[in-house]
Amino acid sequence: MKLTKIELQEKDYPKALEIWEKSVIATHDFLKEKDRLEIKAEIPTYFKFVEADLWFNAYEAIGFSGTNEKNLEMLFIDPKYFQIGYGTEILQYLIQENKVQYVDVNKDNYNAVNFYIKNGFKKYKESQKDQQGRDYPILHLKL
Repeated sequence: MKLTKIELQEKDYPKALEIWEKSVIATHDFLKEKDRLEIKAEIPTYFKFVEADLWFNAYEAIGFSGTNEKNLEMLFIDPKYFQIGYGTEILQYLIQENKVQYVDVNKDNYNAVNFYIKNGFKKYKESQKDQQGRDYPILHLKL
């Protein structure tokens, strides 16, 4: 598989948000609808604080990522491309090229937790609330 990426520009925000929403609906069944809508409104404000990329296969945008220093702040894949290796390809690229060593993940997002552990991350800390103070436990992982 060979993915390509472009730097996420403001004109790409609607596509990234569409991917984010599809991915979250497919993976975050623990998330209250009210919180999902609030977070969706917050996402574009985060793009300015991360190195954000939109990822493509040969046909279309399949996901996006955002890093800040050694932290993976966001990695979302369109659910129709789950379980075929794209997430691993992107993550390994970010580990090699962006020197990513840390990621925070919702404790209740079992597939994501397993994905990061499969890729070499280990839990070093746990928080009972997310960064916005919502009641969603977070696992802090590092390579």
